[in-house]
Amino acid sequence: MTDRSTRLKALDKQVVWHPFTQMRDWQREDPVIIERADGFYLVDVDGRRYIDGHSSLWVNLHGHGHPAIVEAIASQAAKLDHSTLLGLGNVASIELAEQLVQRTPGGLDRVFYSDSGSTAVEIALKMAYQYWQLQGRPDKNRFLTFSGAYHGDTVGSVSVGGIDLFHERFRGLLFDATQAPWPRPYHDSVNPDDPVAVRDRCLTEFEQLLDLHGDRLAAVVAESRVQGADGIHVAPAGFMPRLERLCRARDVLFIVDEVATGFCRTGQMFACDLEGVRPDLMAVAKGLTGGTLPLAATLASQEIHDAFEGEFGDLIHLFHGHTYTGNPIACAAALANLALIDQVDLCGQAATKAGLATRQLDGSSDHPHIGDIRQLGLMIGIEVVADRDSRQPYPVEQKVPQQITVEAARRGAIIRPLGNVLVLMPPPAIPEDLLVELIGITIDSIEDVIARQ
Repeated sequence: MTDRSTRLKALDKQVVWHPFTQMRDWQREDPVIIERADGFYLVDVDGRRYIDGHSSLWVNLHGHGHPAIVEAIASQAAKLDHSTLLGLGNVASIELAEQLVQRTPGGLDRVFYSDSGSTAVEIALKMAYQYWQLQGRPDKNRFLTFSGAYHGDTVGSVSVGGIDLFHERFRGLLFDATQAPWPRPYHDSVNPDDPVAVRDRCLTEFEQLLDLHGDRLAAVVAESRVQGADGIHVAPAGFMPRLERLCRARDVLFIVDEVATGFCRTGQMFACDLEGVRPDLMAVAKGLTGGTLPLAATLASQEIHDAFEGEFGDLIHLFHGHTYTGNPIACAAALANLALIDQVDLCGQAATKAGLATRQLDGSSDHPHIGDIRQLGLMIGIEVVADRDSRQPYPVEQKVPQQITVEAARRGAIIRPLGNVLVLMPPPAIPEDLLVELIGITIDSIEDVIARQ
């Protein structure tokens, strides 16, 4: 460890407050401080290289520093760094909006920009809420969401969240939302080995809640097929299309959160495309710029957009905006990212590599301390348990998943736990040999840490 490395680690502990981090633990640790990247590797201040096994929190698609995106950013920065969309337009934001409308599910014809997944969801909530006021139905002012949901950390997105660990402490700040069950076969107490039965039971309860509250519901809000932050819980096939049909039948808007699942992560451009789901409002972010710059978008149907149209004095337009809405540099990065997705057939690559990952993980499916392996495309969750037969998790204070990620870093890979679930979410463009190495490091790290318990 160099003097510079020692100084940076000490300074980090002195001045930085890290997200979702117990800072007392952080003070005790020897943190990894990243200085640069090299393709699919992160490189720390001591020169150690790590496979980026979680795409730098689910955003990177093509590897770091891809020349096409870097060039687009530099070119746009030299031309126009920022210009507001309040009362003005800019070229990159217009061209990107056209691309997004063409690529997202049919019927999403308008693009509203923001800067993160949280704000993209927040905007969708406000659009849905005001839409029904403009339709003369202000009583439709509630939202239905799902247990285990995570839509971000702003107040509105937390209100429709369903993870008590993250959200319960802030309950006094939030609006009430109705909550339906999300199908989690592995954790189901009735039909743990029958995903279809779990799906159908959840859909029955969802339909009952719609019957009970539908007249007051502005919208249903759902992550697209995969609940990510709750531990990569993949809804069985047929769940999302049924949600859409039930919402349509009861005149309830359907908001789909594609923040984590979008841009080839599941083997399709969007997880909605897997089953032909067509939401009324959709939030995208994370992979939108290929993992380079913060940018998000909320896509809305033309019908929703048109409800806000009127004369200026009517004051019915959407009173929401961000200083950096539609930032030209971020939009230029997103345009280059989309062009690259097409050029290299990134979604096809993701589908192929998802199959490779499945085969590599097959041998670990009966490991005595791996309870469940959940996967959709290149979104993978490995649930670590103290006992496979009873499905008993390790005690939180034992910090077994955290120990595994530390061991994985020692072996040369960055992964991140969500509770007892180890998440692998490599960039879709990751070379096959690196994907195999990443999975091998993860399984070896599990073995090593479990042996020490």
